[in-house]
Amino acid sequence: MPDLAGWRRERMPTLPETAWFELAPDRACEILSPSTVRIDRAAKMPLYAREGVAHLWLVDPNACTLEVYALHDSRHWLLLDTLKEEDSVRQPPFDAVAFPLGSLWA
Repeated sequence: MPDLAGWRRERMPTLPETAWFELAPDRACEILSPSTVRIDRAAKMPLYAREGVAHLWLVDPNACTLEVYALHDSRHWLLLDTLKEEDSVRQPPFDAVAFPLGSLWA
């Protein structure tokens, strides 16, 4: 289960009336910490790829970075960008509006 997840309305037009979702998300975000980074990278990233999650963001609050990934050929992650400190974030799937990465650390 990711720290944050999102589904396109076309795939999930209404919320299920269960405590969990069986449908894999379209996008996921993991907040990295020293105690979870190995699990997030080595276990969860391959699982998300296998389940067809199209976009993945890895946020590292200690390093003040954001890694933006897109699923490539339904199996591998393609690193689109690594942003740091006060960089402007305008990355898929949230590329309609920019925001300063530093606002996450404030």
